[in-house]
Amino acid sequence: MSAAPAPVRILLVDDHFVVRSGLAASLGLEDDLQVVAEAGSAAEALTACAAHTPDVVIMDLQLGEVNGITCTEQLGQAHPGIRIMVFSSFARDEDVYRAIRAGALGYLQKSAPREDLLKAIRTVATGKRYLPGDIAQRLAERLGRPEPSPREREVLAQMARGRSNKEIAAALGLSEETVKRHVSNLLEKLGAQDRTQAVTEAIRRGLLEI
Repeated sequence: MSAAPAPVRILLVDDHFVVRSGLAASLGLEDDLQVVAEAGSAAEALTACAAHTPDVVIMDLQLGEVNGITCTEQLGQAHPGIRIMVFSSFARDEDVYRAIRAGALGYLQKSAPREDLLKAIRTVATGKRYLPGDIAQRLAERLGRPEPSPREREVLAQMARGRSNKEIAAALGLSEETVKRHVSNLLEKLGAQDRTQAVTEAIRRGLLEI
């Protein structure tokens, strides 16, 4: 008989000990999965990754001073080809977009069923991307649409405060005509019919904090 394949080696990165413990206990029930290390911060993740060479890193976004997006970038730079899956309480379009851009192969909400988590880990372990259908669809739409520029985001923030074009122009040191052009671009990029809809869509995507 041929030997069973080696289990997928997993590093858990989450700043909550209880979450890590629960995940480790749950994943430990699977013969093909093995939690080899845990980390509560980005610094600990870098150290653990170097020491244990995991196959998959399960990454939370909320890690304190250095967030999960930055930690994902750091791990990718230190260990090219590392397979990272973000496991977060959030599913805002901006979070998903930034995580994938940072190098994550998968993204799953913590509220997902255990079966989905196991499927996601096994999929990412093979080097394939894993995104739930609704998130994958929104991400595809996002990637196919131009992103607001830094200046447009500044205008967007002013719009969210209910300021007129004249007030925005004064606040940012721009002409009203330039502000009008930025607002028009924002409506197109956000697929909005008016300023209120643009702000609402920006909040949904995570481009604006509320």
